[in-house]
Amino acid sequence: MTGSVSSMDEFDVIVIGGGPAGENAASYAIEGSDRTVAMIEHELVGGECSYWACIPSKALLRPSEVLGAARNMPGVWADTLDVNAVLARRDSFTSNHDDSSQVMWADAQGIDVIRGSARIVGERTVTVDGSRSLRARHAVVVATGTTATIPDVPGLREALPWVSRDATNLKEIPRRVAVIGGGVVACESATWLLDLGVEELTMVVRGPRLLSKNEPFAGELVARSLEQKGARILFGAALDRVDRSDSRDTGIGSIHGGPATLDVAGHDPIVVDEIVVAAGRTPATSELGLDPGLLDSRGYVVTDDHLTTANGWLYAVGDVNGRALLTHMGKYQGRVCGDVIAARAESRPVEGARFQASADNGQVPQVVFADPQVAAVGITEKDARDAGCDVGTVEVDIAVAGSSLSRDDFSGHAKLVVDRPTDTLVGATFAGTEVAELLHAATVALVGKVPLETLWHAVPSFPTVSEVWLRLLEERR
Repeated sequence: MTGSVSSMDEFDVIVIGGGPAGENAASYAIEGSDRTVAMIEHELVGGECSYWACIPSKALLRPSEVLGAARNMPGVWADTLDVNAVLARRDSFTSNHDDSSQVMWADAQGIDVIRGSARIVGERTVTVDGSRSLRARHAVVVATGTTATIPDVPGLREALPWVSRDATNLKEIPRRVAVIGGGVVACESATWLLDLGVEELTMVVRGPRLLSKNEPFAGELVARSLEQKGARILFGAALDRVDRSDSRDTGIGSIHGGPATLDVAGHDPIVVDEIVVAAGRTPATSELGLDPGLLDSRGYVVTDDHLTTANGWLYAVGDVNGRALLTHMGKYQGRVCGDVIAARAESRPVEGARFQASADNGQVPQVVFADPQVAAVGITEKDARDAGCDVGTVEVDIAVAGSSLSRDDFSGHAKLVVDRPTDTLVGATFAGTEVAELLHAATVALVGKVPLETLWHAVPSFPTVSEVWLRLLEERR
């Protein structure tokens, strides 16, 4: 009985968290069987991705990409964005924060949705809002994700800054904004804020470059683009204090009071109308009642490649395990986890590749939807060398017939990191205009351990941007 208290207090599987990772774990664990599953969610079924992260952020970024392509295509007239229309389209993709369609999907899958906050109180035993007790016959899956981290800077929390939820669900465009951070969320947020009309945007970045986990050229290209759009980027910057005398909780996406003043070491005070904090994530584990021995020093749930914890009946999927904080990786883990639970419930072996989350280990693909996009899979050259790998690299600018035909301002750069002994990829990075669709070919080559000699026979169609693969192979020849 979805959405209300059921007479059942025992299920085969209990999933805590109704985001994409939890949904997949629940669905795969019971598919094709008569097993039962309860999915406990304290907010909206569909989770962070559907309402406050991936979906709204990409809805905000795509219109500017289309406008940029139109502006750089002779014969096509383009002027500006209709901000209200952009926000309305975003709201349509988040269903105006109505999760009824997600609940209908859960119903159709045989998933019992229970609203409330869960706490683990014993072996395979969970309470909901402290009043209802549930017991799992086989497994409990933690899929609670993460929350935005607000650094311990004097005055920052009191200023009620925006976090990623506010930035993706903005209802008004501040004139002046400070973005704290230089990672994926910071770069994407800065991109759409500038495109939607922010007049003054300052990025306060603790490190020496943007996107520090990527190849250096990627962050350099994104920084150059943001500066061309009008951003001011302070590298190696320490935020010492924030003052905002009339901060007010006006709701997600609305400006939270009057102007705020930021004191940044070595710089004049920065006065802004809103602050966006994009300084990392914190695992949502503190209220779950977990045995501290199951957590690492940061609070993430430690699992093996079966997504199982040390106690054997508890699993963790998605951001909460800290393995790869990406929606598609959480969904992947949910599929693996669900299959493992199903196999164990049916006394089947779980030794095969299908039952291990091997992609978490050096094979993770990710796209940063900034301008330009950054698409990468595997590890960087530095990480490979630090790990003692014998690697070589190949780099070329993305300049082929397909890129020239796609738009007049196309620019980009590509780099492969190649394991010399096996002649296979261990990393690939593409940074450039709409390069996201280049990534899956690299992911297949890397995961499949396809030798570069074999890739000579994977002939790219002409004229497509994928012809950059031929240029990379020719450069290495």
